[in-house]
Amino acid sequence: MLGLMQDVPLLISGLLDYAERYHPDAEIVSREDDGSEHRYGYAEAARRARRLAAALSAAGVRPGDRVATLAMNHHRHFELYFGVSGMGAVLHTVNPRLFAAQIEYIVDHGGARILFVDPAFVPLITPLVPALRKVTRYVVLGGRDALAGDGLPQAVDYETFLAEGTEAYAWPSFDERTASTLCYTSGTTGNPKGVLYSHRSTVLHALSACQPGSFGLSAESVLLAIPPMFHANAWSFPYLAAMTGAKLVLPGARIDGESLQDLISRERATFTVGVPTIFTMLLEHLRRTGKSIAPLTRAGIGGSAVPRAMIDELARHGCTVLQLWGMTETSPLGTIATPTPPVAALPEAERADVLAQQGRVRWGLDVRIVGEDGVPAPHDGKTQGALWVRGPWVAKGYFGADADVLDDAGWFPTGDVATLDGHGYLRITDRTKDVIKSGGEWISSLEIENLACDVPGVRQAAVIAAYHPKWEERPLLIIVADPEHPPTRQEVLDHLQPRIAKWWLPDDVVAVDALPMTATGKVSKIALRDRFRNHLIGG
Repeated sequence: MLGLMQDVPLLISGLLDYAERYHPDAEIVSREDDGSEHRYGYAEAARRARRLAAALSAAGVRPGDRVATLAMNHHRHFELYFGVSGMGAVLHTVNPRLFAAQIEYIVDHGGARILFVDPAFVPLITPLVPALRKVTRYVVLGGRDALAGDGLPQAVDYETFLAEGTEAYAWPSFDERTASTLCYTSGTTGNPKGVLYSHRSTVLHALSACQPGSFGLSAESVLLAIPPMFHANAWSFPYLAAMTGAKLVLPGARIDGESLQDLISRERATFTVGVPTIFTMLLEHLRRTGKSIAPLTRAGIGGSAVPRAMIDELARHGCTVLQLWGMTETSPLGTIATPTPPVAALPEAERADVLAQQGRVRWGLDVRIVGEDGVPAPHDGKTQGALWVRGPWVAKGYFGADADVLDDAGWFPTGDVATLDGHGYLRITDRTKDVIKSGGEWISSLEIENLACDVPGVRQAAVIAAYHPKWEERPLLIIVADPEHPPTRQEVLDHLQPRIAKWWLPDDVVAVDALPMTATGKVSKIALRDRFRNHLIGG
C-alpha cells in the first residue's frame, strides 16, 4: 500500500523558487574583478536565471545537454547554476587551474556545445579552441566591454546573450533523478573522471548539510563562499543559500588573506568553508595587521587534516573550526566534527581530541572501515582500514565510463584510510596511495603532519614515503619554515619524539621554500614523492 502524500519531485529550480518567494530581498553580494561589488536579491537573481534558461533554449540547448563554464565565484556563475540545471540541462563546471591538456580533455569529454568563460580565462581557452571541436559557441561572462580583443569564434557577452531570453520562462518539471551538474575530479592518476550529480542527490545533500548538526544555517546566516564554484558542486553553497534564504557572499578570484578578511568584516560573514591553505593565508594576514575576523564564528575546514595550532589560533579569534571530510564523489560533505551530547560532556582535553577528527557521520551517509583481510574494523578509534561509503548523494559510477565502481553490496571505495571511534567520529589517517608502510606496518602521515605544525616556526608540513633499503619505506618530513624563526631539524624531531611511536619518527626533516599544490589547493604529494623518493639513499 502506498502513502497518500503528494509526489513532488525534488528539483534545483524549486530552491530558487522558494528563495524568490520568501526571501526576495536577501542579498547576493558578488565582488567583481575590478574590486567593485554587485548586489541584488534572490528575486532578481531568479528572474535572470529564468531569462538565462530561455536564452539557452533559444540557442538550441535541450534537456540533457551539457553547458560548460570556466569561471570563478560571482553572481553570473550563480545564475548559471540554477538556469542550466533548472531547464533540465547539465551544468559542466571546468577547473581553470588545471593544465591546458586536462582542460581540453574535460571540455571535450563532457561534450558541451556552449562554453561560458570569465574574461580573465579567455587567454587560457583561446589556444585550445581548435581542439574543442564540439564547442560551437562561447559566451564571455561580462558586459559588452568583456569582448574587447577576445579572439573567440562566435563569441557574445553574457548580458547580450541574456537579453535573448525572457523572465516569463516557466521551469519545467521532470524526474528528480535527472542529471543536474557534472564535476571532474582533479585526476591525480590517469585522466580526470566526471561525477554526474542528480537533482535528487543535490537537494538531499543540501538538506543534510544545512542542519544544526552540520553547517547549522538559517536565514540569519551570512555565507562566504570560498570554495570555487568549479570544485565539487561549489560545496553546495548556491543551494544552501537559496534553501535557507541566507545572505551569500561571492568573493570572485581574490581569495588572499587580506581580501577575505575585508569581506568577512564588511559583509558580516558568519560561516565559511575552505581548505587549510586558505586559512593559513588568512591567519598570516591577521598576525601581520592585528585585524579581526568578527563576526565569523564557524569555519568548516576540509581537503586535508587541520593542524591543532590552526584550530587553537582561530578559536582565539572567536571562530570555531569544524573539521570535515568529503570528496567530489560525495557531493561533497560526508562527515563534520560537530559535538553530540556525550562528546560535549567529556573533559575538555578529551572533547578537543574527538572534535579534532574529521567528524561524525551524517544522516544519509553510511560508512565502513575494512582491514587488509577484508574484515570490517572495530569502532575503537585505533584500528585503521580502507574507507568505503554509500548513500543517496554518493556516486555510483563516472560519466562516460563503463567500469564498475561499487562493490557487490553497493559500497564506494574512497581511497582513504581511516578509523571510526565509539562516538561515531571518523579520523582520516591517510590516502591509500599516500600511506607509508614501513616493515609491514602502517604509519599515518597525517598525524605526523599535524604534530609537526605545532612546532614553533613550522608553517606547513607534509610527510611522504621515501625509499629505504631495509624497511622499504620510511617517513620523510618536509616543512615550510618561518624565515625569521626557522626551527632546526633536531628541534622538530625532539618535538615529535615523545608524541608518536618510535618507529613513526621521520628519518629526516627537509625544509623547502614552498610545498607544491594541486589545482584544488591541496599539497601535491605526487610532486613531493617524485622529488624526494630517493632522499634517504642519497638520490
